[in-house]
Amino acid sequence: MPDRPRALLGRLERWGTAAENAALVLLLGGLMLLAVGQIIMRIFFSAGFVWVDELLKLMVLWIALIASIAASRSGRHLRIDVLSHFMPKRLARLPMFIAEGFAAGICGLLAWQSFRFVQLSHEFGDTVLVDTPAWVAHSIVPIAFGLMSYRFLLSMLHEALQLIRAMLVASPQQ
Repeated sequence: MPDRPRALLGRLERWGTAAENAALVLLLGGLMLLAVGQIIMRIFFSAGFVWVDELLKLMVLWIALIASIAASRSGRHLRIDVLSHFMPKRLARLPMFIAEGFAAGICGLLAWQSFRFVQLSHEFGDTVLVDTPAWVAHSIVPIAFGLMSYRFLLSMLHEALQLIRAMLVASPQQ
């Protein structure tokens, strides 16, 4: 029975990774097509769509946040690791544990505040792209920071388990 939940979680993770990658490819491809199309229309036809520039800005926001989710998933986010080189081998994971916990807290705080921003945008009836509700376009922000906080929290727990295991297994000479 324990293999079924693990298999389900593995399948969900693969689907999430595929969805993130597909969203990145579609958004980046759409961004390129819209930008080049707008340039061609302006140069050759002296015309263009009013909403394209704003849509391009929103697409850049979505790409940046989805790429940040993907980076936090695979551990390829920006990281400065100096302390672990100077610590005893059994405590080398402590700075990573602290950093992951800090990142989880900051991302959680940003998720909460951006959720409040989206709520205010909904209440005030803000619009983007002529008449699209702004909260729809900006909803990626709390979702992305919430997912990043969740992933950093999982990574922090993983580091805690590794740290405990290293401290229990380490010999007194280290």
